[in-house]
This record gives sequence, C-alpha cells and structure tokens, in this order.
Amino acid sequence: MNTEDLTTVQYTEDEHIATITLNRPQALNSFNQRMCDEFEWLWKRIRETDDIHVAVLRAAGDRAFCTGVDVKEGIDQHPNIWSQRDPGTSLGPKQNNVWKPLVACVHGMAAGGAFYWLNEADIVICSQDATFFDPHVSYGLTAALEPIGLARRIPLGETLRIALLGLDERVSAARALQIGLVSEVVPREALWERGAELAGLIAAKPPVAIQGTLRAIWESLDSTRSHAIATGLAYTQLGNPIGRAQVDRSAVSHQGWTLR
Repeated sequence: MNTEDLTTVQYTEDEHIATITLNRPQALNSFNQRMCDEFEWLWKRIRETDDIHVAVLRAAGDRAFCTGVDVKEGIDQHPNIWSQRDPGTSLGPKQNNVWKPLVACVHGMAAGGAFYWLNEADIVICSQDATFFDPHVSYGLTAALEPIGLARRIPLGETLRIALLGLDERVSAARALQIGLVSEVVPREALWERGAELAGLIAAKPPVAIQGTLRAIWESLDSTRSHAIATGLAYTQLGNPIGRAQVDRSAVSHQGWTLR
C-alpha cells in the first residue's frame, strides 16, 4: 500500500507531523474494513519513519468526528469466534506500538468506536459543538471494549454513566472538559489550527525524549504504582544512553501558555 492508495482517509506529512483526516463524511466517518486496513498500514509507516515525530487525527465533514463502525458495511470477522480480532487492534496507535504522540481534534459526534482513537490519544481537544456518547446498550449490545479503555482515562463513574445511558445522554464539550476527556475546547473554526499548533510544539522537541516519556507513562498504567516507579529509571537510561540531556538547557526558550 502507498499513500496514493488511501481511500478512507487523507494523509500528509510535513515538518515532522503526520496528519490523518478521516474522510468518509457521507457515512459520518464511521470505519469499515478498508479504514481498519489503512490505519494498520498508517501506524506502521508512522512507527517506522523516524522523521515523523507526532501525529494529528481529525475528521472531514460537518456532522461527526466518527460514529464508530459502519453498520451497513460492517467489518470482516473470522467465522470462528476464537479467531476474531477487536478492530481496535488496527485503529489504535498504542495497540500498534506507536510511541509517537497523537493529538486528536474532535468536532461533532464522537460515538462508540470513535473511542478506539480517543482512548489512546495523548492530547484530545474538541470544538464547542462536540458531543460524546456510546450507543451500544441502546441497541442491545454489550458495551465493553470502548468503556474499558475509557475507564483508564476518565473517572469510573463517568465511564459507567456514558456506557449505561447509551443514546439517552450525550456528553457536551464543556462536560468533557470537566471530566478530563478533553483538555481544551476551542471554536470550531480554530480546531484544526490549534491541533496543528500543539503538534508543532511537540514535534520541535527531541523525539527520543518524547517517545521515551510517552512509553514510560502509558506502560506504567499496566503496573502497580510501586512497580512503575521502580522501573521508571530504566526509561530515562534508555532515553538518554550517554547519561546526559540531548539539548543545552540554557538554549531552551520558555514560553507561557494559557489554555483556559
């Protein structure tokens, strides 16, 4: 596969930033098997291309960031249930061993399977029109995969409320900010620009330090606190193999930013 072969997303690389735009607005950017295959290829490319330091995920169209799986097309699954795969193994960066930061820019509806990306994003910002919900139980389906990932991102009670209320309640952008699902809310017209700005600030930093930091923090979630702290030193040693920082501290400029 090449970038010219991509049909469900638009993809660009510039200034150490990979920008992925979900491009199925006619289907509310829901994912089908083709999109799963393309993301698996994209994450491999981003993982193995050292010139890429950070990725941005956004979506085309006016109504939705993503509404989960395309219920009309579905995704390919093996007839033997024990051989079936969670689509998140194709869609999520962390499940594809990508330790380069992901900045997600959300507008409109973000529902169900959209959380495969949001749960594994490192910075999530949204526009004022964004809403978040998980419709599984309203359709008689067990909500498991997306809420399990979400429970490691926001308080358990908030995860349960989203999972159990289904279509009967949507989390507003303001509420998403309150519960830590997003870290910033911006006007719709500024969403992509702000996402690119944040990505640029990250991309300008030494990539080994960024990737080591990211991996250390995420992998600590699978450990107890004591074990994570005990093994934390190994990440700093691997990230700085010559035993010193990668930049001259006196050369680093300090800028103050006010988010809200």
